[in-house]
Amino acid sequence: MVPILAWRNLWRNPTRTLVLIGAIALGVWAALFMTGFATGMIKSYINNAIDQVTSHVQIHHPKYALDQDVRFTLDQPEKYLARIQENEAVKAAAVRTLANGMISSAKGARGIKVKGIDPADEAALTGLDQRIVEGTFLEGKRKNEILISRSMAEKLRAKIRTKLVLNLQDLQGEITPAAFRVVGIFHTGNKPFDEAHVFVSRKDLNLLLTHTGEVTAGVDEIGHEIAILLQDASQADQVKADLQGAGGKVETYREISPDLELYESQMSFVSIIYLSIIMLALTFGIVNTMLMAVLERIRELGMLMGIGMNKAKVFFMIMLEAIFLGLVAAPAGLLLGISTIYFLGKYGLDLSMYSDSLEMYGMSSIVYFDVPMKVYWQIPVFVGGTAILAALYPAYKAISLRPVEAIRKL
Repeated sequence: MVPILAWRNLWRNPTRTLVLIGAIALGVWAALFMTGFATGMIKSYINNAIDQVTSHVQIHHPKYALDQDVRFTLDQPEKYLARIQENEAVKAAAVRTLANGMISSAKGARGIKVKGIDPADEAALTGLDQRIVEGTFLEGKRKNEILISRSMAEKLRAKIRTKLVLNLQDLQGEITPAAFRVVGIFHTGNKPFDEAHVFVSRKDLNLLLTHTGEVTAGVDEIGHEIAILLQDASQADQVKADLQGAGGKVETYREISPDLELYESQMSFVSIIYLSIIMLALTFGIVNTMLMAVLERIRELGMLMGIGMNKAKVFFMIMLEAIFLGLVAAPAGLLLGISTIYFLGKYGLDLSMYSDSLEMYGMSSIVYFDVPMKVYWQIPVFVGGTAILAALYPAYKAISLRPVEAIRKL
């Protein structure tokens, strides 16, 4: 009987009830939208960092991380790479030769990191060949070909076939200059990365570091880094454990770039923060509506208590009214939110007008929304909890009425 009374009481003023249901549903939608947007931005940053900078796992000489000295090379990296590629969890892997130096043209100079790559392996690992916006990828047809970013090309006023000079430290600690010709210009969408890196053939860089005129077995074995891309990021720790003790320092992307681990950990709190703020705001709306409903029915409540309805049932009836509001509003908000997240998760939200600012932070201009599955369970809990908390004061006011005085109330 009490649930029936509670349900009918809600619809005595349908306009007010529908407005409140709409407000709760809109709040649920807003929480999902903001969670999806924030999670999508965070994942964009993490994925771009993994794809372009850290990969999932990297291997270096144990002393290389101290000052990135080119003398600290891996022992037989090609054999190490073959072992890595046999692991089923590995999607792609590549050996790189690394060197810090200066790149200069007739119009300026910049400090950069030179990455010597095997083109086919690097294309599989980072998709760099798909990010060429002008010219071609490294083809190996000519000696000393170089890829530079679009932003670096603008700063150096360089274009395809422009000759640039690299100055870097060789394995003997001497500064070595060499001329390279631009064959391709790339754009990754990560401005800090683009402005700090150039790519050359690993063979050419190894020859430059050793002053060797031709590729020998020893020269071909020079490598400072093995970058590994996995089928699933969750396998990083297991792959690291499998590769330990093989002659190099193995690190996951979380260890290489601790900020990525921080961002990953924050994703689980994003939904709680947005839900808490929005539900807190909705609490006042529910309290106001329920309190008005109680004050409008003072005489009725007095009569119910006068004919024998105890205070516990009156309290329960008011609480049920608030719970029914949540039960109707939450599914509506979830349906609207899920539809929005599905659409924007598939097609993305285009923020191209802010692309320059986003690239400064290594984020994509198209954000694909994503909401963790647990959020869809958190929302009913938050809405139900909010409705119950918001109804406590109106319910208390209702049971505080004295039947005789309430019946006489105009």
